Amino acid sequence: MERFSNPSEEEIEQLLRRVQTIAIVGLSPKTGRPSYQVAAQMQAFGYHIIPVRPAVASVLGEKAFATLMDVPEKIDLVDVFRAPEHVDVLVEECLALRGRADTSGFAAPPHPWALWLQDGVVNEPAARRAREAGMTVVMNRCIYRDYLRYFGPSRRS
Repeated sequence: MERFSNPSEEEIEQLLRRVQTIAIVGLSPKTGRPSYQVAAQMQAFGYHIIPVRPAVASVLGEKAFATLMDVPEKIDLVDVFRAPEHVDVLVEECLALRGRADTSGFAAPPHPWALWLQDGVVNEPAARRAREAGMTVVMNRCIYRDYLRYFGPSRRS
């Protein structure tokens, strides 16, 4: 079986240009946590952030949802701050959402169309499954660091 590899640098840059809405799974309400800091920066750069975390009402001024399946709006990218063993279930939720989007009139491509697994989150079988289903998958990279690499500390245009 071929080893998973991330998209090219150009593809990652284009992904960050196209994305509007990011659901962040595992977004902590604690300001010192990496998930909170990354989400706050991505929000400041102009992305719409949807917190996905059970038992939290809101984070960063945005209503939080217990699961991806509870999110009533279109998601472009799912950013994961969870342990690798949770990624299989998240991929299944993404694929179910894509199926739901196909029948509810969202414009192509189906949503969510991208999955981002943060630093240290490595689950190659799940990443391959998402990719085989047509999703763009980035694994074991920090979305905030990549944003800074391509666009600097400014709000995207």
